[in-house]
Amino acid sequence: MLRLADYEPVVGAAPIRKIRNLASKLSGFSLTTVNSTRVGGGVAEILDRLVPLLNEVGIKARWEVIEGNEPFFRLTKKLHNALQGQMLGFSEEDHEVYLQVQRENAKKLDLSGDVVLVHDPQPAGLIGELKVNQPWVWRCHIDLSQPSPQAWEFIRGYVEKYSASIFTLSQFARQLPHAQYLIAPTIDPFSEKNCDLSEEEVERVYADLGIPLDKPVLLQVSRFDRFKDPVGVIRAFQLARKHCVCSLVLAGGSASDDPEGAEVLREVRRQAEGVEDLYILELEAEANRVVNALQRGATIVIQKSLKEGFGLTVTEALWKGKPVIGGAAGGILTQVYNGFNGYVVHSVEGCAYWVRYLLTQPELCQSLGERGREFVRRNYLITRHLRDYLILLHVVTGEVRES
Repeated sequence: MLRLADYEPVVGAAPIRKIRNLASKLSGFSLTTVNSTRVGGGVAEILDRLVPLLNEVGIKARWEVIEGNEPFFRLTKKLHNALQGQMLGFSEEDHEVYLQVQRENAKKLDLSGDVVLVHDPQPAGLIGELKVNQPWVWRCHIDLSQPSPQAWEFIRGYVEKYSASIFTLSQFARQLPHAQYLIAPTIDPFSEKNCDLSEEEVERVYADLGIPLDKPVLLQVSRFDRFKDPVGVIRAFQLARKHCVCSLVLAGGSASDDPEGAEVLREVRRQAEGVEDLYILELEAEANRVVNALQRGATIVIQKSLKEGFGLTVTEALWKGKPVIGGAAGGILTQVYNGFNGYVVHSVEGCAYWVRYLLTQPELCQSLGERGREFVRRNYLITRHLRDYLILLHVVTGEVRES
C-alpha cells in the first residue's frame, strides 16, 4: 500500500506538508463516499486511490456502492445521456424505477459520517429517502452545461436537498440554492494504469494482443460510448490513411452501471468491417496495466469526445508523454492546448489533419509530450485531489481555521 510520503519525490515536499497540515485539524472526522460501481470508469479509479490516502492522514473514510437492477442502470444511462444534452423524456415509470432503487439502498447502506459525498446521478436520490443530519455533498462528474430540461427536472429536486455541490468546470454548474465548488479529477502516478513500464513489457503487451509496432500507432481508450465518438475516430483514421501509414487501436471496456456499451461496440465493429490496420479491443475493467502499455506504445493518443466531463484518459496519455488530439468538449479543453501539448479538434476532418501533421513531426511530438507530462505533474495528480477534499471538509463542516 502506497503512503503519502511516496508521492513527495514526484510532487515535492511543500504539497505534502500542506496536506498534513490540513488533515491535522480534521483528525477523527469521518467521510462516507457513495457511487454506483467499484470497478470501471474514472470515478471508481479515483476513489480506489483516494479513500486509502484519506484514511492515512486521519480521516475515517468509507466507500459505499449502490446496487441496482438492469432497468435501473438503463434508466440512469439514459439520464446520463440526457443530462449531457440528448433530448430525452422520462415517464412516471422511470421515476418509480429510480425511486425504488434509492429506497432499497437507503435501507442497506451505512450512510453515517460527518460528511456524505455522493457521486453522479445514480445515487443522488438517496438523500430523499433519509432524515439527513449532516452535510451531504453531491459530486457531479458529467457535462451539465446543456442538459435536456426533462433530465434536469428529473434530478434537480434531489440535488437541491444537498448542502453543497461539486462540479469539474464552472460551465457545468447550475442554479442551485447552496454553495458550489470546482474540483477537477486526477490520476495516481503509481497506479497500475500510470506507473512506469519497461519497453520490454510494452512490446510484450502489443505482441500478446496481436498488434504490430512496425508503424505509428493511433490509440483511443474509452468506454464504448457514443459521446466518445469511436465511429468518428475510425472515419478520421480512414481519411489520414490516404496520406500516411499508421494503425488504429480502439480499446474500451465496460462497467456495471453502463449497459449501453455492448450496443455501441456492435456499431463500432460494423463500421470497422474491411478497414485494414484497425484493432478493436474489448478489455476487462481490471486491465489497467494493459491500458498503461497501450498508451505508452502509442505514437498519438486520441480522445475525440463530443461531450466529456473531464477525460482522465487524456490526463493519462499526457502523463505518459504522448501528444493528444482531443475533441473540443468539457475538461479536454482545460487539458489540451494547441501547439503546447496537443491539438483540439471540432470535426472528423480536423482530427485526420492533425494526425497527418504530427506523424511528419517526430520532434514536435516529443516536445508536446514532455510539456504534457509536466502539465499533469503540476495540476492533475492525486495529491492535489486529496488537498482539495480536505479543504472541502473544512468548509462544509464549518471547521475552517487559520493555517
